[in-house]
Amino acid sequence: MKTKTDLVEITLNGRAVEASAGETVMEAADSAGVEIPRLCHDPRLKPTGACRLCLVEVEGTDGAVPACVTEVVYGMTVETDTPEVRELRRGILDLLLSDHAADCLTCSSCGTCSLQRYAYEYGVHETSWPNRAVHQVTEQGDDPFIARDMSKCISCGRCVRICDEVEAAFAIGWQGKGFDTGVGAPFGSSLKKTPCEFCGQCVSTCPTGALDDALSVGKAREWETEKTMTTCAYCGVGCALRLHTKDNRIVRVDAPVGVNNNNGNLCVKGRYGYSYVHSPDRLTKPLIKKDGRLVEAEWDEAIALVAEKLGGIKEQNGPDAIATLASAKCTNEENYIFQKFARAGIGTNNVDHCARLCHASTVAGLAIAFGSGAMTHSIKDLEDADTILVIGSNTTEAHPIIGLGLIQAVRQKGAKLIVIDPRGIKLTKFADIWLPQQPGSDVAVLNGLMHVILEEGLADEAFIAERTEGFEELKAVVADFTPEKAEEISGVPADDLREAARLFGRAVRGTIIYSMGITQHTTGVDNVLSVANLAMLTGNIGRAGTGVNPLRGQNNGQGACDMGSLPNVYCGYQKVDDAASREKMSNAWDAELPGEPGLTIVEIMNAAGTGDIKGMYIMGENPMLSDPDVGHVEEALENLDFLVVQDIFLTETATLADVVLPSVTFAERDGTFTSTERRVQ
Repeated sequence: MKTKTDLVEITLNGRAVEASAGETVMEAADSAGVEIPRLCHDPRLKPTGACRLCLVEVEGTDGAVPACVTEVVYGMTVETDTPEVRELRRGILDLLLSDHAADCLTCSSCGTCSLQRYAYEYGVHETSWPNRAVHQVTEQGDDPFIARDMSKCISCGRCVRICDEVEAAFAIGWQGKGFDTGVGAPFGSSLKKTPCEFCGQCVSTCPTGALDDALSVGKAREWETEKTMTTCAYCGVGCALRLHTKDNRIVRVDAPVGVNNNNGNLCVKGRYGYSYVHSPDRLTKPLIKKDGRLVEAEWDEAIALVAEKLGGIKEQNGPDAIATLASAKCTNEENYIFQKFARAGIGTNNVDHCARLCHASTVAGLAIAFGSGAMTHSIKDLEDADTILVIGSNTTEAHPIIGLGLIQAVRQKGAKLIVIDPRGIKLTKFADIWLPQQPGSDVAVLNGLMHVILEEGLADEAFIAERTEGFEELKAVVADFTPEKAEEISGVPADDLREAARLFGRAVRGTIIYSMGITQHTTGVDNVLSVANLAMLTGNIGRAGTGVNPLRGQNNGQGACDMGSLPNVYCGYQKVDDAASREKMSNAWDAELPGEPGLTIVEIMNAAGTGDIKGMYIMGENPMLSDPDVGHVEEALENLDFLVVQDIFLTETATLADVVLPSVTFAERDGTFTSTERRVQ
């Protein structure tokens, strides 16, 4: 929260306004509701003052100054719209148009182009200079996602800067000299050689039609589309998306700047991975297996058959002969009603989902350490960390927008980065220390770090005394894990391990990020507990920029767990074998509920193989692709008396079903997702 000491008073267009110390004139004007034109400026980027369209008059200065790079000072008097300033802007627009192919009639950016807008507002109908721009047919080459027409490029540099400052792909640069200066590679280069990640960040910041989404060209003009805010359905970051639709079809996806943690940034999947919504392979009618073949049926027939078969199994073999799999891809509301259907409708706690296979060790380990198996702080809090330790997470690929934040913390804020990973992932290029351990040796590395921290007096003794228990036991365990012993087990050089321990042990605000690289092991719970121990040993939890942060894999992995799509808990992690919780839920649902925890997804498959589970309902999961030992899964599912699968496609699992029910995508339903930071959207 800003205090009075953070504020300075300036005069803006004749009225007194308060601005934050360190803000630019442009930022102060934006906060005061005064718009200053800009073409080279994007709030995601460092201001450069290149286009000069934001020139303003400041009392006491010689000539106009660019608002985007001029900081406010106490008592400053600023005029943003004098006749002299407007004339300067007209001259700049005149020059820019001399290098721009003005084919607004066919340009996809017509209606969103900033240059077009300002030319209209300032009455610049055409350039008074010889126009050197020659219209080019929109180029795409072998780029699957980004179309370009460089005759519309105004050399604002935003695409180059966002690729460098935000994406850290370094795929775009300047080439040529003088009047021939322009944006260069990777445009026109081979896809096999380009470092381009096809994230579309360059498209998102381009103020003209020079860069465009290839999937959207010719589909619709800006004013023809309906805009709908939603949440990305890929990973657990929970990026805000804006769907542009025409005739009930998605024609473009973007993200508004300033909204949510992604702040206008998207990865290639979030921006361009939406074609499946309109795929001709989508299931549109129920399918029933007849004579070994799945054939189309009407909804009434399919639902009646499901009710008849599951009801018959329940009557003959009891409710626990039926198992259900919920989905980390479905909404909170769908997961809630699904686990309620299993418990109050069928009468079984045999309900689980894929989080069992990826973050069950997180739920178990962090529940022991902290009482809850989730991130201990928000994604935004990562900005406050001065030291970041990443283990078992290829963050830039699995959670790209969080990965961008980590790289920005290092490059722009000077944060220290320690990466513990066997592979040379992208993050290792930005790391101060990279510890490439042997797979499966994570506990040894973490114990080695804690040994050095204790040996060199870097532990937070006050925090340990006030807020932890079991310290003496931990101390005894790690006493034997010298860096040399850790090196024998893990292959990490002892000196590197000492350096990493000192760096994290001396951190003022240290945070730890991990994911399935340490959870999907036979020692997964021990890995998670070791991470928690390291955080507590150094007092790095409970303050801004400190914490332990498991990154959820799927878009609603956290929400599916929160909603009770687990065999041992109801929604809100109320234990099914707790009498008070069971009575509460029985009263809420007006149903008798079973008191014993159900089977996990692994146990369900085993029980299906032995014939103890005879019927199964799978919603939005594909265990034939995601579960270990696919051959075993196939045998188990084929051994069922009855299998119903509900999904958007005829998946590998659905082909084995007796009944397949069509479902809808994230873009076709209402509901909420819970991101990895526990944000409900």
